Amino acid sequence: MEIFEKITEGTRLEADSIGTLEVPEEAYYGVQSLRAARNFPITGRKLHPLFIRNLARIKLAAAETNRRSGKLRPEKADAIAIACHEIMRGKLAGSFIVDGIQGGAGTSANMNANEVIANRAIEIMGGKKGDYSIVHPNDDVNMCQSTNDVIPTCGKLAALDLLADLERELQDLSNTLLEKSSEFDHILKIGRTQLQDAVPMRLGQTFHAYATMVSRDRARLMNLKKELFTVNMGATAIGTAINTSDFYFYNIVPELGKITGYPLTQAEDLFDATENLDSFVSVSAGLKTCAVDLSKMCNDLRLLSSGPRAGIGEISLPAMQNGSSIMPGKVNPVIPEVVTQVAFEVAGNDTTIMMAAEAGQMELNAFEPVLFYNLFDSITELTHAVNTLRVNCVEGITANEDRCSELLHASVGIATALNPYIGYKKAAEIAKKSLKTSIPVKDLVLQEHLMTKTDLEQVLDAYSLTAIHSGNQRTSAV
Repeated sequence: MEIFEKITEGTRLEADSIGTLEVPEEAYYGVQSLRAARNFPITGRKLHPLFIRNLARIKLAAAETNRRSGKLRPEKADAIAIACHEIMRGKLAGSFIVDGIQGGAGTSANMNANEVIANRAIEIMGGKKGDYSIVHPNDDVNMCQSTNDVIPTCGKLAALDLLADLERELQDLSNTLLEKSSEFDHILKIGRTQLQDAVPMRLGQTFHAYATMVSRDRARLMNLKKELFTVNMGATAIGTAINTSDFYFYNIVPELGKITGYPLTQAEDLFDATENLDSFVSVSAGLKTCAVDLSKMCNDLRLLSSGPRAGIGEISLPAMQNGSSIMPGKVNPVIPEVVTQVAFEVAGNDTTIMMAAEAGQMELNAFEPVLFYNLFDSITELTHAVNTLRVNCVEGITANEDRCSELLHASVGIATALNPYIGYKKAAEIAKKSLKTSIPVKDLVLQEHLMTKTDLEQVLDAYSLTAIHSGNQRTSAV
């Protein structure tokens, strides 16, 4: 029999298998949530809002399925459904009091949802919070479920929700980079390998390569997220579907898919889906790859904009804020810098996610909370980084065309084009002599009568050299 009595003004007494605790009388959470909040004061951050919303989605799907199966009385199912819809709209968020990182494989998070939904449902049905004879957190809200299928499914749904925003930001960034590639396509510059002069290229080709890279990262993540559509709802504790009805087992995933809008499927091997977290490792690896690519691009932007007088200075980044507390007028590439720092974060989170997945034992992985905590952070931080990179940096990049031309014509990298005509050895001699004497490569070739002026101008036409060989044809790179 449930203990339901006030022992202190403003509190109610609740019991679990550990004992009893005083719970604030008006609290929607219960004894298990309160105990968890006291046990896990780890990060000071509560469950992610999208994780909470998806807990409510799962509980709604379970209530509707159990109603249809005849196992949950309609009046209880209705009250639970109302409570779930309220949570999905952002209400009762303050009642989710457990820390994002917690022991117990997420049992505390699951029970926090069960207690909040139960107490709100009790209130809807005219009862007093804590009177679980009306709606019970375990027997009614958690009917046919286990933490072990609810929490991993919730993690997948929350990740899918977060990835949608990241995909849009990556698409917008790719489009902006393509626009810049067109804007800069006529600007010739010197290419660089290992930070040394290489051969001519167009500034537009640089930005087109960035756009291609970002587009590939987006496509990779879209492909990886398909793994998250497979869920283990119906598995309950370890995959045997203990405590479920046949109707629930076969209908819970379709019902959840209808509520979320995702093409969810029930895992063929529920034991595997309950104990293994490799799908999250794959998604995290995709995020890390994306972060690495973005950071590499940002390193390039910082180098290309270095100066403004003593560096490369081929492009200018938007001036976003003062760059120094002591040097007047100094402006730093703060947006690329913050993106690179986010890349460090994502790489570190990926290590935690990998370790959490590896640490699972037997039929359950107890370390899902820290995995989700870091995965959600990676997606969120990367989404915000991509947005500020596009809006506060890439959209405002301008080209310093005269500087590009100056560096191109001062370089001896153009001598590479002479290899087929005068040979590598002679071309190297010309390049070295040009560096030593500051006489342009063209002039030295003509002085030594190595080629005619007409042939030389054709071979060393800088714009022609930036086209890409395709068989016997030259094609534009962008």
